[in-house]
Amino acid sequence: MSDPPFKPLGMRGPEIEVETRGDGAIYITSLHPAGEEPASIGHLLKERADQHPDRPFLKERDASGDGWRSVTYDEALAAAEAVAQSLIERGLDRDSAVLILSGNSIDHALLALGCLTAGVPAVPISPSYSLAADKARLLHCAQITRPDMVFAQSSQQFAGGIAALREACPEAEMVTVDGGGGTRGFATLLDSVPTGAVAARRDAIAPHDIAKILFTSGSTGLPKAVPQTHLMLTAVLAGLAGLRTEPTDPDLVPELLEWMPWSHIAAGNINFNGVVQSGGTLYLDEGRPVPGLFDATIRNLREVSPIHFASAPIAFAMLADALERDAALRESFFRNLRYMAYGGATLSNDIYERLQAMAIAETGFRIPLTTMYGSTETQGITMTHWPTERVGLIGLPMPGITLKLVPNGPKLEVRVKGPSVMPGYLGDPTRNASAFDDEGYYRLGDAVKFVDPADPRQGLLFDGRVTEDFKLDSGTWVSVGTLRPEIVAACSPYLQDAVIAGQDKNYIAALLWPSAAALQAFAAGDALDIDALAAELSQRLVMHNAGAGGSSRRIERFAIMTEPLSLSGGEINDKGYVNQSATLASRAEAVADLYRDPPPPAIHLTTGATSGRARAHALSQ
Repeated sequence: MSDPPFKPLGMRGPEIEVETRGDGAIYITSLHPAGEEPASIGHLLKERADQHPDRPFLKERDASGDGWRSVTYDEALAAAEAVAQSLIERGLDRDSAVLILSGNSIDHALLALGCLTAGVPAVPISPSYSLAADKARLLHCAQITRPDMVFAQSSQQFAGGIAALREACPEAEMVTVDGGGGTRGFATLLDSVPTGAVAARRDAIAPHDIAKILFTSGSTGLPKAVPQTHLMLTAVLAGLAGLRTEPTDPDLVPELLEWMPWSHIAAGNINFNGVVQSGGTLYLDEGRPVPGLFDATIRNLREVSPIHFASAPIAFAMLADALERDAALRESFFRNLRYMAYGGATLSNDIYERLQAMAIAETGFRIPLTTMYGSTETQGITMTHWPTERVGLIGLPMPGITLKLVPNGPKLEVRVKGPSVMPGYLGDPTRNASAFDDEGYYRLGDAVKFVDPADPRQGLLFDGRVTEDFKLDSGTWVSVGTLRPEIVAACSPYLQDAVIAGQDKNYIAALLWPSAAALQAFAAGDALDIDALAAELSQRLVMHNAGAGGSSRRIERFAIMTEPLSLSGGEINDKGYVNQSATLASRAEAVADLYRDPPPPAIHLTTGATSGRARAHALSQ
């Protein structure tokens, strides 16, 4: 019996042009032309407000926590124009900046839309930069952008960040929603009466003017400042429009529930602007895909039946668990669902199959699962825009985008050129000199491969970083080059080296090689007392994890390896450098054991207690 069909996705199938040049470089472009580019997001907002003035645009939980605060398109336009007038009256322009410290909220959105309308760059940063005890990243962002205004939702919650910025940027105006702590209340910006200057500013916006400044995650150092031009924002929308097989239905109100932060491109640019383009309603989800906080997302999904659901793979895993337990939730979730979208990491086949089984039971159809690939520097540049049973695809180039795949050892390094690619990092000419190749293609540092080299239309697969860094299934980057020496140092003097695992998994694990000091200190006759060493290493890693600050630096499980790293097998070179990818590949069985549940006896947990029985030998694959 054949599988049920997919629900119609409403997008064109894969049609590409592929050119291979003499040096081995492969160039791929979409044969689908891009759609019409909006003049700007500010113009789009005005169009939607004129078209659907009373349609709900933004919703968030109200103060009671039971209802929804709602803002219509007309109300959002009025607020954005009032904010724009306030910014103009303060003398802010395309060379200014408004730094936004707090996360997603209606007030955050109205301020950002005011900036987009007035042509003033908005700078939403991760709230963790302000809330952390160490304000180094916050001050770094401020030093680069030199903000004229700083916004936070709460003067109390962000008091530390505001205080640090008052000292670093004494000329900047501090604005909060509550107006406490000597800050100006956000309502005063909304009190301004728009004049003709607002429309003039909106119409004066040029495609290459900076609309926003976003910062990279900074997993390998201080965050990099990436200017987002108005063209970059609208080019993605034009690419998506070029893939649609039918025009947008003006009477359809797409609903989206969003938890992902607006300090990143997926939520802050592609999803948010896509809602404006489609005239949809965006529900702000206070939940997060972590235990205890995901309950809020589930509660919201009982009230919101989205047309599409987009998130990182970690949320889909938790969603599948919840859906399987709750028939009413399944009915609500699948009622209007047309497709699901993920990005940032690869979704597992198990999660995909569980979701499809429930979709079939509820609707009689399978639900198309799309994904988009890109970076802060490029926006979304590839997409899986056709129904497929294969998980892990990054798709093919968006309309208007050219990919350049360059042989790099055994892999194909991906580079990109197109209207959604940044002009260069802000204030960093040294990095810009190496960020682009001699043809002007941006180097993403990732590798890709064809599903079938003989049939490129089947799409591309992510093939890891050209460097060693990887992402967890939450989309969080793990800096292997930083973490490995930290682990060895934390366990000193008992480790010779470590190899880090966890790509597309929900936690980091490690293969650990004991040092000569460990062999001496934990000797058991002629052998090694593995359990005694494991207990010591576990305690050391518990201490390391306590100060790690996030999932990108915490080790949850480890295995102690007794077979030395192989020079002939390419695991280590003659200079003593451990080849991370080669070692993970050659010891694939050991790596798989790190993620089995329950863990095998040779796998140890960083809880102060080892798993397994006492023994005098270790995993030696």
